[in-house]
Amino acid sequence: MQFSTPIHINQEADITYKSKIMMFGSCFSEHIGNRLDALKFSVSNNPLGILFNPCSIQESIKRIVSFKQFDHTDLFCKEGVWNSFRLHSKFARLSEEDFLLNANQALESAHRFMREASHIFITLGTAWIYELADGGVVANCHKEPQERFSRRRIDMTECVESLNGTIQLIRSLNPTAKITFTVSPIRHWKDGAHENQLSKSTLLLAIGIVQEKNRDIQYFPAYEIMMDELRDYRFYASDMLHPNESAIQYIWEKFTACRMTSEAIEQMATIQKLREAVGHRPFNPDCDSHKRFIQKTKENLETIAQAMPWIDFEAEREALSAQL
Repeated sequence: MQFSTPIHINQEADITYKSKIMMFGSCFSEHIGNRLDALKFSVSNNPLGILFNPCSIQESIKRIVSFKQFDHTDLFCKEGVWNSFRLHSKFARLSEEDFLLNANQALESAHRFMREASHIFITLGTAWIYELADGGVVANCHKEPQERFSRRRIDMTECVESLNGTIQLIRSLNPTAKITFTVSPIRHWKDGAHENQLSKSTLLLAIGIVQEKNRDIQYFPAYEIMMDELRDYRFYASDMLHPNESAIQYIWEKFTACRMTSEAIEQMATIQKLREAVGHRPFNPDCDSHKRFIQKTKENLETIAQAMPWIDFEAEREALSAQL
């Protein structure tokens, strides 16, 4: 028997361990990007921080493509902490100099990576945006007073223009990168139930319109999988808004099945098994059997590293050496 409505996903199977993958967007992209990173794929995961709406994503990619460095005009200081409305709070620093150094290093790294990226995934979370009173969409409000911002939902025309602008920016720097859009299944309940649905609908329709004019633009149905195949609150976290670990794992498996080559899937399993061996902690780390296990794991690691010389296994080597 079948207890859910299966979602049809186009089988691309074009990602290998030699791919270079960039992830932009909401915290859902963080989950997928973190799993790719843990499995030793070459990935740049939200290099300028988590972003939720199409306009903020476009502005972030515009800065990466143009390589326009951050300066003091992009910053503000509150209670001794420096931040920027153009960046996520993970960039917060206690001095202006440290902030700019860190932000511009991240910008430079993202610019270099995008030049060579084979795949770029953009996860849209909401069509609601916040703008400063003096103009400009913010990436993060940093818990500043509401009166500093105006809030509105972008309409279909503006959303399509933003997505098209993002595509043009990426292609101006890297014409061959494969671009995939997805809509985050995370519900923005603070916007309101009906407003959240209007927001998601705007994003979904805009992507459809963009795909009609750009046949090479791909779409991965993360939102649809959550809404239809996983239509039950047991797949949500305790806040009843975010997918829980089981749902994330399910969507991850759908993603890898349709986008990874068969060789990459086999290599993923090999690396996952290696990671588990490296992370194993015995009750008695000084026993002979554990030392033999570590030695065998080291030999296995070198065999894998020889087969995939483009992957950096230095962290695993150090972890194993520390156990001897």
